[in-house]
Amino acid sequence: MKTRGFSPGLEGVIALETEISFLDAEKEKIVIRGEDLIELSKEKTYVDVAYLLLEGKLPNEDERQAFENQLKENYHIPDAVIDILKLLPKNTHPMDGQRTAISVLGGFDTNIDDRSAAENKQRAIKLLGMLPTITVNSYRILNGIEPISPRTDLSYSANFLYMITGKEPTELEEKIFDQLLLLYIEHELPNSTFAARVIASTQSDLYGALTGAVASLKGNLHGGANEAVMYLLNEATSATHFEEIIKEKLQRKEKIMGFGHRVYMKKFDPRALVLKDALYELCQIHGDFSLYEKCEVGEQLMEREKGIFPNLDYYAAPVYWMLGIPIPLYTPIFFSSRTAGLCAHVIEQHENNRIFRPRVKYVGKSYS
Repeated sequence: MKTRGFSPGLEGVIALETEISFLDAEKEKIVIRGEDLIELSKEKTYVDVAYLLLEGKLPNEDERQAFENQLKENYHIPDAVIDILKLLPKNTHPMDGQRTAISVLGGFDTNIDDRSAAENKQRAIKLLGMLPTITVNSYRILNGIEPISPRTDLSYSANFLYMITGKEPTELEEKIFDQLLLLYIEHELPNSTFAARVIASTQSDLYGALTGAVASLKGNLHGGANEAVMYLLNEATSATHFEEIIKEKLQRKEKIMGFGHRVYMKKFDPRALVLKDALYELCQIHGDFSLYEKCEVGEQLMEREKGIFPNLDYYAAPVYWMLGIPIPLYTPIFFSSRTAGLCAHVIEQHENNRIFRPRVKYVGKSYS
């Protein structure tokens, strides 16, 4: 068996071939099935890109409408899922509630042993339809709030935001929230996607693969970074204070969440630039630029001191906040939006499978 040199964290290791997405760091492009994600975020909706991931092409208007209607047909979740969420301890993180609900849904799939692309695609559509309801009601139940019902008269993203805030979003709020979901939808092979593919490579089912992905995404070095960013921003009373806090953390050699990326390294995450503009729009509407000013000061300081730039989480966090979204929901929303990409990866893994079985570099006690 041929083995290669050790690479900590598998950095730079090519683990698989895919037709789904690619991070072209040199060209600063995020490619989704041949399309530029940043351009898609300016011209298309989350539903368009979810369709692209699952079907391999962008939909025409009729296809997009039919696809969104399929999602709406699956908004409601089994009563048993709600009952189980009510049994969870109240200190359960919403990500764990989300993970539990996805795992439970596997028990309702009467054809769970069918790993065909067609069947997995139908599962993906059902899950995409149910995820906003699961995500929001998991949070509500764990916080002693009655579950809320979805509204099929609103668009997919408008309904999601309505369920979170309890009020119908404005056109701008809907546009920005949809853009946020779209920018999180797929990102090549981060830890959670790799975890899903590793699980799927054993011929485990889609629910199992996604359950593992939720557990991976919960960590603050992955999806949980957006929550950490917002707590840090709220700790500061002003832009000057925010700068002081970051300087103190750097002196203590603490990691500043929301900066740097294993792939982009010393470059600006192009998704963050889109949300920086969105944050400015929201601040303008609210007549309060304090969050934007804090973010700019932090961005300039980190570039000056460390030579690193914001990633998506840095500007996603204040956008979530300005939309009225509770901090514990930031990462569950990230997962909900990423479900389309994760499902595409599981489908691809099942269609052309080879089980993952890497080797180790042994550094233990000597033996004979």
